[in-house]
Amino acid sequence: MSNDQEENIIKKYKGYLIDLDGTVYKGAERIPTAEIFVKELQEKNIPFLFVTNNATKTAAEVKENLLKNFQIDVTEDHIYTSAMAALDHLSEWNIGKKVLVIGEASLKQEVQSAGFEMVDEHPDFVLQALDRGVTYQQLEAACLAIQQGAKFVATNPDTNLPTERGFIPGAGALTAFLKACTQKEPLIIGKPYPTIMAGAIKRMKLEKDEVIMVGDNYNTDILAGVHYGVDTLMVLTGFSQRVDIEGKDEQPTYIVNDLSEWLPLTHISEPTRPERISYAVLCLKKKKKLNTNTK
Repeated sequence: MSNDQEENIIKKYKGYLIDLDGTVYKGAERIPTAEIFVKELQEKNIPFLFVTNNATKTAAEVKENLLKNFQIDVTEDHIYTSAMAALDHLSEWNIGKKVLVIGEASLKQEVQSAGFEMVDEHPDFVLQALDRGVTYQQLEAACLAIQQGAKFVATNPDTNLPTERGFIPGAGALTAFLKACTQKEPLIIGKPYPTIMAGAIKRMKLEKDEVIMVGDNYNTDILAGVHYGVDTLMVLTGFSQRVDIEGKDEQPTYIVNDLSEWLPLTHISEPTRPERISYAVLCLKKKKKLNTNTK
């Protein structure tokens, strides 16, 4: 296959939804190819939005972290957290402004900035995220409020968080506690659920077939795109590897080792190098063959 033919297989996208940890950086470790990728998008004025399940930081704090530690200079408008998506959704629901929050200082700040009133009793919503200082009394109040009819909203489903000491409870572990107590299912906002995808695409003012979701985690980033009908690009710089998706019915649209292999495909870098696009093309070919065989 010629270079031109290979390029024609790859669709051009008007916007990019990009995961952070594992995709743009890995913990405190820089991923230089991702930094170059973001700068290329900026230089060519291609819209992008960082979409993260992390609800413990405001957009301003995420922005500061990107600049200070990874030399990525973006605005707050380039960042969309699960907390922001939750508040967008609560505003659209328009059934009340009183919120009982299980979450940290940044989430509480965002709740107030969005025009909601934080209460301890008789809320319209219980908004639950990761809270590393949560008390039994706070969980008790949340359980009682949900049983009394408050809407149960959880920012993200991540049950555990990796640390140098091992895995520790994440937001999803607290969600499981509240579910067990109330026997109520929450509306979960973050990836792989559709609410955060819908909110992100709405903010970009694009259609779902015009954007691509870029991420390292098959279970969150990639399935978020797959389930919402958005093309996906899986990078092997973080959590999921090829072996993890072998035999899966739902496959990413493309796979690359790192984002240097994608740059030529966006037509925003140097002329195409066949060895750099082979993985993405191979993945797309396999997907098309699978779709043909299942018809």
